[in-house]
Amino acid sequence: MNTNEDRWMTDATRDLAAATASLRDADEALRFLRDLCTVTELRELTARWEVARLLDAGTSYHEISERTGASSATISRVNQWLRYGRDGYRLVLDRQSGGPR
Repeated sequence: MNTNEDRWMTDATRDLAAATASLRDADEALRFLRDLCTVTELRELTARWEVARLLDAGTSYHEISERTGASSATISRVNQWLRYGRDGYRLVLDRQSGGPR
């Protein structure tokens, strides 16, 4: 049975994850993301990813906000998921840096 935290996990969500995992490279991912998301949604996802990368590098909230335009609420939310989430950010950050897998 799903807990309140897991209500987002549906068969459709799993199917989207499988579709994403089937992409072969960054070009395919860009093509898929552009068809899937609006430009605004892509900008929001991009900003969150940049916030995660900057937080991981030890950048201050103030500097992150100045560099990305992200609100303190967004930075805090990304930091929360980076520190206490399901380690999705950590997984990709580590892979991109050549760290633990």
